Amino acid sequence: MNANNRRLTGALGLGAASLTLLPWYSLETGFFDFSWLAALWRDQATAPALWQIVDWQRPWLAVIVGLFCLALLGGVVKNRRWRSALLLSASAAGVLFIIAEGHAIGYSGWSWAWLDNLLGPLAQGQPAMGAGALLMLTSFLLLFAFALAERGVLRGDAFVVAAIVLLVALVTTFVLYPVLSLFVVSVQDVDGSFRPDGLLANMKDPAIWSLSCVVGGTCGTAWRTLILALMTATGSTLLGLAFALAATRTALPCKKALRLLTILPIITPPFVIGLALILLFGRAGVVTSALATLFGIEPGRWLYGMTGIWIAQVLSFTPVAFLVLIGVVEGISPSLEEASQTLRANRWRTFTRVSLPLMAPGLANAFLIGFIESMADFGNPMVLGGSHGVLSTEIFFSVVGAQNDPSRAAVLAMILLCFTLCAFIIQRLWLSGKNFATVTGKGDGGSHSALPKPMRIGVYGVVIPWGAFTLVVYGMIMVGGFVQSWGLDNSLTLQHYIHAFRVTLQEGHLVWSGVAWNSFWTTIEIALIAAPLTAIVGLLTAWLIVRQKFAGRQAFEFALMLSFAIPGTVIGVSYVMAFNLPPLEITGTALILIVCFVFRNMPVGVRGGIAAMSQLDKSLDEASLTLGATSFRTLRKVVLPLLKPAISAALVYAFVRAITSISAVIFLVSAQYNMATSYIVGLVENGEYGVAIAYSSVLIVVMLAIIALFQLLVGERRLRRTVNSRAIAAAPAAPTSLTQENAV
Repeated sequence: MNANNRRLTGALGLGAASLTLLPWYSLETGFFDFSWLAALWRDQATAPALWQIVDWQRPWLAVIVGLFCLALLGGVVKNRRWRSALLLSASAAGVLFIIAEGHAIGYSGWSWAWLDNLLGPLAQGQPAMGAGALLMLTSFLLLFAFALAERGVLRGDAFVVAAIVLLVALVTTFVLYPVLSLFVVSVQDVDGSFRPDGLLANMKDPAIWSLSCVVGGTCGTAWRTLILALMTATGSTLLGLAFALAATRTALPCKKALRLLTILPIITPPFVIGLALILLFGRAGVVTSALATLFGIEPGRWLYGMTGIWIAQVLSFTPVAFLVLIGVVEGISPSLEEASQTLRANRWRTFTRVSLPLMAPGLANAFLIGFIESMADFGNPMVLGGSHGVLSTEIFFSVVGAQNDPSRAAVLAMILLCFTLCAFIIQRLWLSGKNFATVTGKGDGGSHSALPKPMRIGVYGVVIPWGAFTLVVYGMIMVGGFVQSWGLDNSLTLQHYIHAFRVTLQEGHLVWSGVAWNSFWTTIEIALIAAPLTAIVGLLTAWLIVRQKFAGRQAFEFALMLSFAIPGTVIGVSYVMAFNLPPLEITGTALILIVCFVFRNMPVGVRGGIAAMSQLDKSLDEASLTLGATSFRTLRKVVLPLLKPAISAALVYAFVRAITSISAVIFLVSAQYNMATSYIVGLVENGEYGVAIAYSSVLIVVMLAIIALFQLLVGERRLRRTVNSRAIAAAPAAPTSLTQENAV
């Protein structure tokens, strides 16, 4: 049996299992409860598709069984052309029919009145899709991909075709479909009829598009958000580059501490940086009070507005830029810099003409991520915005405020998408037609050249003060958990930590009696599940985008950025609208949180992977394929070992964002699955700032420990031979001892 037959047999086996062994519809107790095994084939709720047709009068499922039988017939046909034609037609029809019947039939029967009038009422409806239906859908998608590969699509590489098909299906389901659901609601009346009046009125609202700031007034929300995003993206990219250069090209001491310092802001729960800045620079802040006492400077409200939001966002998003840029800066070949200096170029000319241009993919991706992060940020504008609202906060108040205007929320979301699309296109035009590959299959030795003295002084002048400022901010955060009440009673206490994380011993058993334990364990569990999934999906997508050429590649890449560009508020509301009813009902479960985290945070892994992979010459892949390796083996054995910085960045970012996200999570949590950030917001709303800070401090420590574990598991990338300094010290006259690195 060849590989193609094994793949077809596996996909058909999945389909057969979905029809005969697994519950077709969703279960109230959940699939992984496994209580359905006891009642399988006897209970309506747990019956597979075949028993739903025979015993429980759901005849429409017979169409799916018939299409699967047609696919089975295609699997045994010897003629390759006829086999691929049968598989393509049966699988495509199966996917479309499952989607159509899932939307058309709800709990009580037909979902739309015109179907009831056309076909008559149904005896009974159906619940949302369960494990059986989803596995059948996956089986049809795999059969469709294998049939395309058999027809020679993408050189007949079944792994590549299947990966693209499955990723397109996932992105369509969990990115495009929820957003489309939100926009559909925006042009519907209460009874579901088409009514675009609210949408058109909001498109013309001068509060969104006003340019009065040109003459000294206040800008509209759209322009204010755009200006802030440009400022934040510029500041975070420059600071991220400065930190990356300091960590790799200077003799700055305590570089490991520097790396830790750059990670701290990204692992901070929401609102905490804003609260710390208020404690420092607010009207009653420590710095403000000291300036008033020493120099008579009257306290002001300068922190509340664009300035405060910008400072908080640069603090928050510089680590993202650093994580993207560190791998790019390390990946530049020292031999290119040595060649430049051999040709008598000085260090400044080498840096500006050789090193800096090769960092272009990382700079462009860091800027794009900073721009989108600023656009989508919710926590910092909520705390520090004052009367200067941005698009994300305006969307929040449009959805959950007194307005309750989904049309306005949709308009603001579309404006965000337009801004993001423009940034994406500009980035593509800047990088198009350029080659940044510096890592090839050839040996590469040497060390990076030192920075020019003016550049080194500039890097120190930026990194050291900003690092000190970050330490002060986090010092205020850590102190806040040990004082009785911020700004009112500064006496030291451990009561906040005891109240949140009390552990008692009862009858010889540990009892986690603190009020924060339930949300803490739920948060850690969901984050640990979501992080590796996010890294896998993100880096696989980056590999497909960079290494494969297929129709719609750029549209696919932009679709991935949608969930990242849209504010979490809109993502949360759109997920509730899309997944609160059949065909896919997952609200209130852990699955919707995991899915939200994976597809909201995946673009960072994609952008970091694209930036890192742009430096890997295609000859590495081609050499592996020429030697008979499959695409999957090439990806696993050749590409991934060279992407360790990108893997580490994707894991770290996905994990910490799963813990610190708030804007989307606040709509998706339930009593059973309550996340830490939602719990912290509740504490802040109740005025329990000390407990909120104590909880945040514990989360920061836990995240640092798990991040260190991630980096230990991933390891470091080695690109070239390195000199063994111990051997040189032991035998200075002996030939240099070289250690052959094993990355390739």
